[in-house]
Amino acid sequence: MRIIVTGLIGQYPFGGVVWDYIQYVIGFRNLGHDVFYLEDSGAWPYDPINKTISKDCTYNVHFLSKMMSEFSLQDRWIYRNAADGSFHGLGETMARELMREGDLLVNVSTASWLKHYDLGIKHQMFIDGDPMFCQAGICRDPKSDYTKRLLAHDSHFTFGLKVGEPDCLAPDTGIEWKKTVQPIALEYWKREGDHFVKASPEPKQNSFPSLSESWTTVMNWMSYKPMIWEGEAYLQKSEEFQKFEELPAKSNHSFSVAMGQGVGAERPTEHLKSKGWHILEPDESIPNHWSYRDFIGASYGEWSIAKHGFVKGRTGWFSCRSACYLAAGKPVLVQDTGWTDVLPSGEGVFAFVTMNDCLTCLDRMKENYKHHCDSALAFAKKHFDSTKVCHELLEQAKLI
Repeated sequence: MRIIVTGLIGQYPFGGVVWDYIQYVIGFRNLGHDVFYLEDSGAWPYDPINKTISKDCTYNVHFLSKMMSEFSLQDRWIYRNAADGSFHGLGETMARELMREGDLLVNVSTASWLKHYDLGIKHQMFIDGDPMFCQAGICRDPKSDYTKRLLAHDSHFTFGLKVGEPDCLAPDTGIEWKKTVQPIALEYWKREGDHFVKASPEPKQNSFPSLSESWTTVMNWMSYKPMIWEGEAYLQKSEEFQKFEELPAKSNHSFSVAMGQGVGAERPTEHLKSKGWHILEPDESIPNHWSYRDFIGASYGEWSIAKHGFVKGRTGWFSCRSACYLAAGKPVLVQDTGWTDVLPSGEGVFAFVTMNDCLTCLDRMKENYKHHCDSALAFAKKHFDSTKVCHELLEQAKLI
């Protein structure tokens, strides 16, 4: 099957973003399919050096070319610069052929809307990574170009494992939402001792020795502005984080967070530091996908909250990032969004609702750390293996 995966790797050449998309390509490739990566978001490139939007895509194309080669995909990618309409990688002719004659388009997290193509592709699959926000957005503006394009897909999947359930607040869109999770290419997260088996092709710039006893996570203080739906506000991670800002003081554990400033650069850095949080700048500490992986591998485990909208909406969302921690054999303690109704909690993976939950689970994991590391990896193999997840996508869409 000829499969095209969309993404935002070139647009946002950062560590976590790379893994979010490339693991779909790897998963379908491992299944034996003819897989390509196509990026055409319709947005001008983001220049991470000058931290601004630019019409010049030199940095983005160079990053994408190098990164794809690292995964043996050097002849499998296309990037279109919306600023001037130019195509890079395999070029425009191949892009149009894929969109006209391909078997499956996997549109991950609204990465591409592909307005400039003759879409003859046999099946278009949409994957929602932002449950509650996605469904409410559709209902708020049912006649928008976004909604029309989304509805045009042949199958619709969501990371919201509870979407459609009575206690989930995500509104009914009239779409049959199939459930899925982030695929993890386990071969790239396998570790022997303190090292990953598939080593980075670059010399290590960050070994993160200080993280071996620290619970960590990677997050943005605020990804985008609040959403109002039926008079209720659905907010970002900042809202939930503040509920647990006393955690370092209340526990005997260390916490290090690679935290982006977020919209409006409103992160209260000094306040968080005064509460005992060690704040790292992501663009300095984890500038690419390999340092992102090294950061996770060096950590004691992950502690993390979810977006307020995921929690309040009872969506059942489970983090792509947390799945990477598990694949690296690191236990995670993550906020319950309703995912515990679908996935198990208590062995390598723990859910929390209250501060007391955090304190109890942190100590419990420390008491039997090796067991919970082993359980974390077993959990990743069972639920997030990219080959299995991608196979299930095809199966649920009735393509196999």
